[in-house]
Amino acid sequence: MELKGKVVVAQGGGPTAVINQSLVGAVLESRKFPQITKVYGAVGGVRGIIDERFMDLTQETTHNLERVAVTPSSALSSTRDKPDQKYCEEIFKVFRAHDVRYFFYIGGNDSSDTVRIVNEQAEREGYEFRAIHIPKTIDNDLMVNDHTPGYPSAAKFVAQSFIGVNLDNRALPGVHIVVAMGRHAGFLTAAAAVANQSPEDGPHLVYLPERPFDVDSFAGDVKTMYDRYGRCLVAVSEGIQDAAGVPILARLMQTERDAHGNIQLSGTGALGEQLANYVKEKIGLKRVRSDTLGYLQRSFFGCVSDVDQREAREVGEKAAQFAIWHNVDGSIVIERTGDYHVNYRLVELEKIAAKTKLMPDEFINKEGNNVTPEFMHYLRPLLGSDMPEVGRLRAPMVTPLHLK
Repeated sequence: MELKGKVVVAQGGGPTAVINQSLVGAVLESRKFPQITKVYGAVGGVRGIIDERFMDLTQETTHNLERVAVTPSSALSSTRDKPDQKYCEEIFKVFRAHDVRYFFYIGGNDSSDTVRIVNEQAEREGYEFRAIHIPKTIDNDLMVNDHTPGYPSAAKFVAQSFIGVNLDNRALPGVHIVVAMGRHAGFLTAAAAVANQSPEDGPHLVYLPERPFDVDSFAGDVKTMYDRYGRCLVAVSEGIQDAAGVPILARLMQTERDAHGNIQLSGTGALGEQLANYVKEKIGLKRVRSDTLGYLQRSFFGCVSDVDQREAREVGEKAAQFAIWHNVDGSIVIERTGDYHVNYRLVELEKIAAKTKLMPDEFINKEGNNVTPEFMHYLRPLLGSDMPEVGRLRAPMVTPLHLK
């Protein structure tokens, strides 16, 4: 029996460079089915559902949807609301009033948990309903997935940023510390290692949340690399923490907390500045600089992986197919096959919801201050077909006349 009714698509959490591909994939695929009466977009994520702020995407032109698809950030806007049981009951009440039978939520860990709670509410009330979580996060930290749409493009931005910073640091040597996003998982910061295209290239050190960070060991590592190369480029994840699990930023200074009670890590250059000051004092170097990539990583226009674009579109399409064709619920996951191909599967929401995937041990070196070749093999296919190559002068040096 065909389930007839409306579709609601929403976007949650931080925006990415390709989240709109997933939106457009779900919308266009849903519009193909005669049992779908309308396709709504919730403006402002789950908050937009409760406030009944729906855009009728059934009336949007295909041409304009395709333009939106290649535009970064969340076209429907987003929210940081983390719904509890009562919040989800309100969502379900709106769905029932509008005869919504299909719900596609594009987001990360918390978004998948919202889908699970709403789906369970529909089951309790005997309401025929299908809910699909569509994966998205630049952190690449969703369980079961080989990787997550949004991560490859953000990783490409980080990699290209470090290629540029490495060239700058090579021209005017010193210590340069660059902080990238990643509260618990280090996948994004690890992408900086792509800049290491020859033995003397940086980043010479890469620090991730998966390994305890000791400030004195850090200073010693920097000195070792500086003595070896006459310079040192460092990639640091914003979420680095000590052996007790305390964020290093909280140890070095007073910190703010966000709406969920988490220490505010993004949108501030404090960690980089504190580490730079520590290196100056501990080692006595004068030329020590820091930068924080911040929110630039998420929706940078013109630095998008073609692989990411394609896969983000397909997870949106597959969500509609699983829900409408196959009449099932769950979360779409990306599965890697062969040297580089992918399949899309549907798994139970419980396997994804409110869980965090970390960098595997084999991706991090034993010293805990860099990545391994296994990680580079994992990452390179995700960056797409047009990663830049660095050109370097190869002409011989002229023999000096020693006129001094």
